[in-house]
Amino acid sequence: QVHVVESGGDSVQPGGSLRLSCGASGRTASSSALAWFRQTPGKEREFLCAVQWNGIKAYYADSLKGRFTCSRLNARNTVYLQMNSLKPEDTAVYYCAAKWTQWPTETPPHDANAYSYWGQGTQVTVSA
Repeated sequence: QVHVVESGGDSVQPGGSLRLSCGASGRTASSSALAWFRQTPGKEREFLCAVQWNGIKAYYADSLKGRFTCSRLNARNTVYLQMNSLKPEDTAVYYCAAKWTQWPTETPPHDANAYSYWGQGTQVTVSA
């Protein structure tokens, strides 16, 4: 069982930056891949990035084009999502999710259905 909590959502102007945090706790948190997704009304959750439990490599969706950076602080089972050059179309609820994986070399899935544990979400609004 893993408990996931996101924070850091806010309203920002286009071109601005924001950093979201996700803390994971529980018996298997330290051996779980942690991922970021986002969702807008009427759409499916969109994969953004994920980091395996060894924190060595981040995996990204092709659509991000380098604006977002995903990193993990293993000592605290925390994953961050640094978002730069924000656009109005980045407005969404951002979710953190956890999935137990046996090996840190496994590529974290991009499919939201593969993740067992989810946070409550944090709202990011980008507007002038």
